[in-house]
Amino acid sequence: MKTKKIYTVSFLILVFGILLVGCSDNFYDVNDNPNDPSISTPGLTLPAAQEYFASLNATTMTYMGNMFVYNWSKPSNWSANQDYMRYNITNSFNATIFETSYVDILKNLTYVETYEDPTGAVDYSAYKVISAVLKGFQYQLLVDIYGDIPYSEANLRGENPTPAYDDAETIYKDVIDKLTAAANLVDDLPENAENPGDNDIIFNGDMDKWAQFANTVKLRMLVRLSNTGQSSYINDEIAKINANGHGFITEDVVSNPGYSNDLEARQSPFYGYFFKINGSQEDRNDFTVASDYTIAFLTDTNDPRMEYLYNPSANNDDFKGSVQAVDLPGTGFTSNDLSKVGTGLLKSAEQDQVIMSLSEALLIQAEAVVNPDINLAGNAQALYEEAITSHFQYLGVEDASTEAATYYGQNIENVGWAASTDKIEAILTQKWIALNGIASIESWIDLTRTGFPEGLPIPVDAQNLGRTRPVRLLYPQSELSRNANNVPSQSASDAFNNDPFWK
Repeated sequence: MKTKKIYTVSFLILVFGILLVGCSDNFYDVNDNPNDPSISTPGLTLPAAQEYFASLNATTMTYMGNMFVYNWSKPSNWSANQDYMRYNITNSFNATIFETSYVDILKNLTYVETYEDPTGAVDYSAYKVISAVLKGFQYQLLVDIYGDIPYSEANLRGENPTPAYDDAETIYKDVIDKLTAAANLVDDLPENAENPGDNDIIFNGDMDKWAQFANTVKLRMLVRLSNTGQSSYINDEIAKINANGHGFITEDVVSNPGYSNDLEARQSPFYGYFFKINGSQEDRNDFTVASDYTIAFLTDTNDPRMEYLYNPSANNDDFKGSVQAVDLPGTGFTSNDLSKVGTGLLKSAEQDQVIMSLSEALLIQAEAVVNPDINLAGNAQALYEEAITSHFQYLGVEDASTEAATYYGQNIENVGWAASTDKIEAILTQKWIALNGIASIESWIDLTRTGFPEGLPIPVDAQNLGRTRPVRLLYPQSELSRNANNVPSQSASDAFNNDPFWK
């Protein structure tokens, strides 16, 4: 049964296509009938799945990550974000992460991955590569955030609405196998394989880049496994990456089907999370401000990225953050007294939506090179410094390469390579900065895994409640209601005490 797929594609066409008659981009210019299942081909479904994928990771997941790693806080004139201030992790907390992943992303990608042309004239292997990589990316996040999840019986639509839950480590290794197969398939596509072209809103059908992305996601997962005493397995998988010869991504992985400011649903997702199409701010832009800790860290390390990650306060034209707390002390902590999210992150409604930055990919490689249990060749210092430079460039820092070299040339711990005693701590501290506002969900996962960066505070109210930083989310209430016989038993304390399998 294809009901859910038809709904998601129809919704996207309604928002992105029908209102854009005459647009030349295939993502918008869809002439087939989306309500007829017989012609809902991969070319129609893939961009819908990719846009949901980009949007979820850009908004809810990134916002949560930024709060959990203390990049952002709240002002005194808003009561928003109180669940973050208290670490009030319940079965309703950010449930959309689980629900949207399965309902709108993974089901549509599975449809693309398993579709067979009824005429036999067209081969969709290239689409299968793309689906496998994106599914691998999202499954990795779901395992890291929830632990055991539906996998082997998931995404079967009406055939199995109550799928079993699979073991987290088993899922990880199966995803790694599928990423390996996807990268290898790029070199063995049939002659009649259709190239997705503009239907692929991430790489526009460049299959070599999809192989690089597969390798990069796989390396991220292998680094996660480095604490589990499986160095032999990890290095066998590293050898497979080396064997396919595609390497890792060499540029930011972004989506952009033609984002613009003429319709709200067409804004770049992260930008649209903070601004309306008329240029006025969403409430979220007013109740999201810098944390005091992050402003102090960037100031103390002479980091010019601060004025791109954050804006000066409206009232005082300086950079100021607040503690994470429901009630802030004294005066001078309104949204106009504090620094909001900066123009290096909120560039325009047309901006590319980052899926994985080059900075992150380079820092993953640097950590793998430094880790004695991982046999990845490379120059860790060069990768580290290139990653910092890449982030300066992404933010739009003026004279980025020179400014970056001046910055990482300082004799400051976790800034300068030579000055850093613990190289992995330095790498993950810089990763925390580089993922600020982009993919901070990964910073939270890294913090759970390694404890780096050290010293990140706990919100005042969470401390008063005796809570530590969460290490996972709880399964959503919707899943407890619909799939109660399969959902693993869980207590409220698991959000703080039940570490992921790879820790």
